[in-house]
Amino acid sequence: MAFLEIDAVSKGYGKDGARTNVLSGVSLAIERGEFVAVVGFSGAGKTTLISLLAGLIKPDSGAVRVNGKPVEGPGMDRGVVFQNYSLLPWLTTYENIELAVAQAFPQEDASTRDKRVLRYLTLVGLAAAKGKRPSELSGGMRQRVSVARALAMEPEVLLLDEPLGALDALTRATLQGEIARIWQADRKTVLLITNDVDEAILLADRILPLGAGPGAALGPEVRVDLERPRDRRELSRDPRFKAIRHELVTWLLASAEKRRSLRPPKPAAVVADLKEAEVRA
Repeated sequence: MAFLEIDAVSKGYGKDGARTNVLSGVSLAIERGEFVAVVGFSGAGKTTLISLLAGLIKPDSGAVRVNGKPVEGPGMDRGVVFQNYSLLPWLTTYENIELAVAQAFPQEDASTRDKRVLRYLTLVGLAAAKGKRPSELSGGMRQRVSVARALAMEPEVLLLDEPLGALDALTRATLQGEIARIWQADRKTVLLITNDVDEAILLADRILPLGAGPGAALGPEVRVDLERPRDRRELSRDPRFKAIRHELVTWLLASAEKRRSLRPPKPAAVVADLKEAEVRA
């Protein structure tokens, strides 16, 4: 039995005729200590997948399990890092992490809790910023705090929901390196959700493409058999990197094209209106 399992899960939103089936029959198995990435288009259902694993929502059908136990709701065994940081603005960097630590380890005394917070602040390179509030930090620093907070809870699984998507290219590249380094250090079980194929190849052991929605399903997995640590500059010249990238991009584009071909044709009146608009333009 895999450590982290999604078994034939489907999930939709809305009621009756307005219901949209977001995920359809999705299955995924991740072993303890693996770093797995799911890559797909925006709006394909990636965040829904993470939310199911985090226990924030429940599937319409199928099962989600961690270490053989059904996921019934949020739990300290799963740490989540979202794209939008989710920091409390009135608390300092230190206090944002301490709050999570106090919830995860209520039995610890203040001294032990302090050491734990400082350990993870140091791990992400923010010990000197422990007294600053989120408004005083850059976007990259805020995301480091989010990562430190999730790690400080010492979860069995780390769920990363496009954590670097809102960052500029240079900051994103820096934090990709940080995530790789942290994972190498403690080998948490990690699921990364991203729309960046190169990011997935840089970080993951395995990658699964998520097809275009609605009713998205996972495609065939691709193993990233590239040595670690990985250097993005070296990877760009590696034939195996190029082959993996081509395989993933080709599948994703084919999925999008297939989805477009399945869309019902526009009514004749709508087509006529579009043509008239083109003429006027």
